[in-house]
Amino acid sequence: KLVPNVENLFIKIESFYEEDSASVTLKDGHLNIVEILKNNNLIYKKGESTELEEENIINNFESIYNYANTVNIEDVKYLLDRQIEYNLNIAKEGLENDYGVKVGKTIFANQSNDINELAKAYAAAGSDARMSGCELPVVINSGSGNQGITVSLPIIVYAKHLNSSPEELYRALILGNLIAIYLKKGIGKLSAYCGVTCASAASAAGIAYLYKESLEVIEATVSNSLATISGMVCDGAKASCASKIAIALDSAFLGFSLAKGDNNFKGGDGLVKCDIDSTIKSFSRMAKEGMKETDIEILNIMLECK
Repeated sequence: KLVPNVENLFIKIESFYEEDSASVTLKDGHLNIVEILKNNNLIYKKGESTELEEENIINNFESIYNYANTVNIEDVKYLLDRQIEYNLNIAKEGLENDYGVKVGKTIFANQSNDINELAKAYAAAGSDARMSGCELPVVINSGSGNQGITVSLPIIVYAKHLNSSPEELYRALILGNLIAIYLKKGIGKLSAYCGVTCASAASAAGIAYLYKESLEVIEATVSNSLATISGMVCDGAKASCASKIAIALDSAFLGFSLAKGDNNFKGGDGLVKCDIDSTIKSFSRMAKEGMKETDIEILNIMLECK
């Protein structure tokens, strides 16, 4: 059985067989085992987990933008080539075969050559396949396959649509991936906040970069997207993740359209602040601190009998 702890946000997994028992406690991440008990005797204990310190490039939005503009592509090309290859492959698998409730195939069948719909179809199809047993590999983002799919595939689809150069695609992917990490950084690993909202906003930022928009428009794209869709809950990895990706990308594309017309949400509009870094901190605080009880209640509901 699972025993969620409300205050410290850890999960204890308990197992029983005849007269014996064992428990494993995980904290901060699904692979971070901090304690193992057998028959209530401690056999393993780990010190408090610490997050790895990110490089300085993820300290603020502008530093990420500058890094994307200046990094030597040869230093990161092998990672990006793998992301393009792997994530496109699983998207095509999802479009060609029946996985989940076929969110991606459904969007693709009705997209009528609309580039936003095509980008949504690829991203949703990749999630359809991944959430329904496809064993093809995916290049992740922020520890999540769905977030890796969401941030990368729309940028890849748009780059082909715009006839962008390979370097432009690489730099847009660098920007999108790092912004997604930056957005997720303040939230942490465990939250009821759906991570594809971060990934979709970051993907739209990468698309804005492909359009050669200014830093201000890219920032506004992310802010507008967060202001619109943030609050969508995570209730586990399952087929409906694909539809959440599609909805989150809708919000992100709207955020970009608003930003291009300089029609942006202003500081004081809900959780939006006067600059992008403060806005990101605002939404991160809501997701990390404000949604703790929501996370536990979702777990409690999911553990109930169907």
